[in-house]
Parts: sequence; C-alpha cells; structure tokens
Amino acid sequence: MFTQYDPEAGALTAELRDRFDAFRNGKLDAEWVRSHQTRALRRVVAYARDRSPFYRKRLGSLTDERLSALDLDDLGTIPFTTKEDLRHAQFDILSLPVSDAWIFYETTGTTGAATPCPRTNDDSIHNNTVLTAYYRDVLGAHGDRQVIGVSGPTELHSTGDSFGDVCRNLGHAVAKMWPHSPLVGFDRALELMRSLPMTGLFATPGMAMSLAQRAVEAGLDPRRDFSLDILMLTGELMSPSLLRNIGHIWGAEARNCLYASQEASVLAAATPDGALRTAPLINHYEVIDPEGSEPVAPDAHGVRSGELVVTNLYTGAKPLIRYRTGDMVRLTDHGPDAAVPAPALEAIGRVRDRLHLNGHLVHGYDLEDLLLRRFRGYLDYQIGVDRDDRGRDVLSLTLRPGPDVDHRAATPDAVADCLRELDTPLTVTSGRPGSITSTGAMVSWKAARVVDRRAEASIENTSAERIAAARDAR
Repeated sequence: MFTQYDPEAGALTAELRDRFDAFRNGKLDAEWVRSHQTRALRRVVAYARDRSPFYRKRLGSLTDERLSALDLDDLGTIPFTTKEDLRHAQFDILSLPVSDAWIFYETTGTTGAATPCPRTNDDSIHNNTVLTAYYRDVLGAHGDRQVIGVSGPTELHSTGDSFGDVCRNLGHAVAKMWPHSPLVGFDRALELMRSLPMTGLFATPGMAMSLAQRAVEAGLDPRRDFSLDILMLTGELMSPSLLRNIGHIWGAEARNCLYASQEASVLAAATPDGALRTAPLINHYEVIDPEGSEPVAPDAHGVRSGELVVTNLYTGAKPLIRYRTGDMVRLTDHGPDAAVPAPALEAIGRVRDRLHLNGHLVHGYDLEDLLLRRFRGYLDYQIGVDRDDRGRDVLSLTLRPGPDVDHRAATPDAVADCLRELDTPLTVTSGRPGSITSTGAMVSWKAARVVDRRAEASIENTSAERIAAARDAR
C-alpha cells in the first residue's frame, strides 16, 4: 500500500518485478547479465565513493576516468571490505544518513561491536523482490493461501519485516512471534501454531528443534498435533542430514530457504529445484582463497570452493564493495534444469568453523552432514572433540532422542563412516546438550554445536555461554 503514496518506490517495484520475472524465465542471457552488472558496479562504486566517509577514504584515488572504464575483471584492483572495517567504521560506512532510511536494523553484536544496517526503500525492494520471485513456486506448491509463522532473533533484525513483506506479496498471512521473548515464550508460540493453524514457518534450524522439544515436553507430537507443511529454515549452518531430520520430526518439507547476512542482505535464496541460488541482478560474487586474496578456479566439476566476497549492485543506505563475508561456500554454475539461471550456492560454514581432525581440515557443514547422516528423530545434537592418550583426535556425538527413538541400531554405521572418511573414532550417546545449542544464529555454529576440549575457549564460546545462561534464567 505504501507504494501508492510513493510513486518512485512504486515504479521501482514494478520495474524489478518485471526484470526478475524475465530473468527467472530465462529471457535475460549471460551477456545481458554481465552488461547489467558492469553498469551497476560503476554506479555503485561511484555512489559509495562520493557519499560514504569510509569509502571516500578507501576509494579516493579512484578517478572518474578510471571508474568509467571499470570492468568486472578489474575488481581485484579495489580493496576488500572486512567485518573489522564495519565494526570500526560504524556509521561512516553508510552512504546516506539514517534519516533517509525507512527502518534501522543492526547486527547482533554478540562477538564484537554491533554495526548499523539501516534500509532504504531501494534496499528493501531490491532484496524482497528476489525472495518474492524465488519463493513464489516454493511456497505455492503448498497452496495459494497459507498462514506462515516468522520467528527471528531480535526486534532489531530484519527477519520479521523481510519475510512478512514477501509473504504479503505472495498472498500468505503472517504471524510474527519470538519464542525467546518473555512476552511470547514457547508455550504461547506453540499454542499459536496449533490454533491458527500454521502451515509454514520461517525459523532457524535450532528454533525448529527447540519448538519440537517444547512440544514433546508438553505431551504433543509435532507430526500429529501440528499442521506444518513447510519449514523455511535459515540463519545457521544447515547440512542435508540436519534438514532431513527436521523435516522428519515435523512431518513437513524442510528447506534451506536463504543465505544472507544482516550487513550484506540477501545473497542466495531457495528455488523450486531444491537449490539455494544466487541473485546476480543485485549482487556480484567472487570466491577467493580464505588464507589469502587470490580468486579460486573451478574444479573438474565446475565448483568453486572458498571464501565468498560480495559486492552489492544497488544503491541504498550502505552498499558494500568487495565485502569478505568470512563464510566458506561452494558455488556451482547453473545447468539447463535450474529453476533460475543462477549459480547454486552451498554455505559450508565460516572460515573459523573449520576443524582439524587427524590431518583432515573439515568444514562444519561436512562434519555435521557426516555425523548425522544415519540418524533420524533426534531433537537436538552436540559434537565433542577431544584427544586420547596417544594424541589422536576423537569425536563424540550427543543426540537428544525424540519419543520412542532408539539410535543404537544406526550407531555402528555412523562410527564406520567417521573412521572411513576422517580416520577419527566416534562415540554416540543419548543426552541433553543444553541451551547453548540454541545460540547458533546469534553467535556461530561452532560455538553452539562443538565442544572442543583441545583448545581454549574463544570469545564466541564465551558469548554463546552468556546468551544460553540468560535464556535459562527466564
């Protein structure tokens, strides 16, 4: 409705809707996309250089003449922007004053200073158009009129507004609920899920499992007593094994629906073919060596594995240029059967989430996928890492079983998988890991899910323990 009061925003919405429909339907070829990205890159770099105090210093030597000839292949001549840059620059990273935004968000600030993330109409329309175009058929497969729950981390996060706006675009009703809020709580959230009833839920994987735990504790069966058809999960590391388990315990389709960050906004979203696909109309993507700065070449299967670097291709409150996300990804060019002609992206964990195990460097995504591959019906999990008397790394997996679930039959195969693929012994036990596992979206997968007794606690571990303690005290 607001676009009726803002003709400029209304015109942009119509323009982007038509452009994304054409892109999704394969009417914009690779040459068109590259030309679009080149023009947008020049515009955004000039915009940030002229308006942002941070980029004015960082890009001050970039003349108008050089800028007019800037090509995608020249990006290596522009310095990276890092998370530390954002923490240090604070409001100087912005290209517009906050008063020009329509809303203010910020990062959680659990492991460092929170950074400002205001959004203008341009920011929201560009990002929400991607999600609307990509989710239309994903959600539409379960009906034209649904009631969708949205659960986010804090009121200063974009989750509720973004998913609420997208569902409104697609004709679905939304109930925003924060189960960790003292005014809502898990009991009220579960009551809403049953009484409305909710057919879909946007949440983190940890929240989906926490809700299932509370339901079971209340004597309810998540599969029988709720009406969920689809879980749209985001915000944390999410392997295929974990997704399959969450779908199993709720009796619903479970999807990894979004790869994004508060500071860089939407970077990839779910499409009907089951993949997360990038949004090349609003971002440019690079994959680099996480230990350096060189681009990573595709392997024999056309997959680029490394740290993701992103450049926003739209002007707004704070476009980021060559932003090192700190996230490890696998980027695969799209094939002829792709639902959207954009590369598929797997987010496989932060650079700091990697673990050394008996000579193997393992991504969090791959470790989780391996250890959970054989199990179904668990309501929570945690991984322990230790070193035995011979100096060999050993793993333990603690599973919180659901009702009438016995994991002993699957344990020998899980142990054999771990020995074969990582040369590492594994023990599997039943137990309750504790509330620290619910902090993954606020801190990191490793801090929430891994107890590494070989290393001293990090600032992320301390932050996760503090959040968990505060939640337990409520």
